[in-house]
Amino acid sequence: MLSKIKSTGLIGIEGYIVDVEVDISNGLPQFDIVGLPDTAVKESKERVRAAIKNSGLEFPIKRITVNLAPADTRKEGSIYDLSIAIGILLATGQIPYTKFCNGVFIGELSLDGSIKSVDGVLPMLLSVSKPGIDVVVAKQNVVEAMNVDGINVYSASTLSSLVEDLKNARLKPADVASDKDLEGYIDNFAYDFSDIKGQDSAKRALEVSAAGSHNIILIGQPGVGKTMMAKCLPSILPGISYKEAIEITQIYSAAGLLKGEGLIKRRPFRCPHHTISATALAGGGRIPKPGEISLAHNGVLFLDELPEFSREALEILRQPLEDGAITISRIYGTVMFPAKFMLVASMNPTPCGYYPWQDRCHCTPNQVSRYIDKISGALFDRFDIQIEMAPISFDKLSSTNTSQSSKKIKQRVDTARMLQLYRYKDEGIVSNAQLNHRQISKYCIMHESQKKLLKDAFERLNLSARAYDRILRVARTIADLDGEEYLQDNHIAEAIQYRSLDRNYLDRIY
Repeated sequence: MLSKIKSTGLIGIEGYIVDVEVDISNGLPQFDIVGLPDTAVKESKERVRAAIKNSGLEFPIKRITVNLAPADTRKEGSIYDLSIAIGILLATGQIPYTKFCNGVFIGELSLDGSIKSVDGVLPMLLSVSKPGIDVVVAKQNVVEAMNVDGINVYSASTLSSLVEDLKNARLKPADVASDKDLEGYIDNFAYDFSDIKGQDSAKRALEVSAAGSHNIILIGQPGVGKTMMAKCLPSILPGISYKEAIEITQIYSAAGLLKGEGLIKRRPFRCPHHTISATALAGGGRIPKPGEISLAHNGVLFLDELPEFSREALEILRQPLEDGAITISRIYGTVMFPAKFMLVASMNPTPCGYYPWQDRCHCTPNQVSRYIDKISGALFDRFDIQIEMAPISFDKLSSTNTSQSSKKIKQRVDTARMLQLYRYKDEGIVSNAQLNHRQISKYCIMHESQKKLLKDAFERLNLSARAYDRILRVARTIADLDGEEYLQDNHIAEAIQYRSLDRNYLDRIY
């Protein structure tokens, strides 16, 4: 007796079809699973046996062989429990063969026969879906599965109820509203720019950063508001498109962080602690999983106290900042995770943090040099905007004047982003930060006065070619915020001012 059922597997965030072949023959009772199963898959034998018996069904006392094809690809997790159980029941004639048996079965089984949710349903179905294909998942995974177009989603809470529905051909599509509509979605943010007193130059820098998706680093003494400013940033970021939401949800589903959400509707804001390992930041494991870099895709990765992170972890950032993706190679294969994120960082000016208060800052030039040298020049160069924040005066702190709200700032950011979306509709990019050198030449045209400004800065600050491009990208964003089609002198001048770290840092302190 032989039966074939389909399930799915996951490598990174790419899914693939797994053919679950069940053969039941006479011989000594034995239950084998082949096809490179990991420990969790091998343990399916006990879960499936108990689930079938406790559902009032008959478990065959014969030789059972289950093959998970393709046999040369490693299978992991508990997602094959349901398909193996249905395959056994189909091979023993306890379920008649119907059109639903050509579908895909995904789910974990409890010992009492209940069907539990699994991780990675959305990326698996997006990769293997075909128009009209039937998919059976746990009820907790239905909302997630409904985001895949063209498939018929069915659900069941227990194995016994699913078997009865298959026997009587009464399996009905899941009656759950689609979660695809992002219009009118309003997020409530804990932090708002109206709560911050002073720091107008830093607020302006963050507005420019949000409008063009530029990387930014905030430098200042403890207590000047670096962390709070960064946490206010999500409140002015433009809303996400449905395509971006699907990309984010895929990653979180594969990482097991979806937590019942059907579709993530807000841009991620990831803030890992400085003790994080390079592997946790980049992603990895025996079978690679997304790290913080990928979890920040289409959102913000905030690294507070940047020099406190390990040098190994920081250097990992360089390649995804340029390529928008990170490649991870392990013994079981190589996977690529998307990683298009805004890098926001903060740091103190000196190890103690109290420069320029001479009575409190006693750091020597060597100490400051070692502190700054924890961050390579190549990483510093990748920050489009570098802003130094001064302490806030008592008068500003005690003022009753209300600062501009995030809502007003976001309106300007949204307008600038709409200009970019229209301008780059045929370029395959969505923001100024993604401009390559050819596109910069096309969209960041300078006249003689702007060229002279940039030339003087280039020679005085000893800028790199990468810094040259980044200044022009930022200037393009500033022009968009002003509603200008062409770059003006003030746009170039403001963009140059955001390159404070290109000047010799120690010379400015001592």
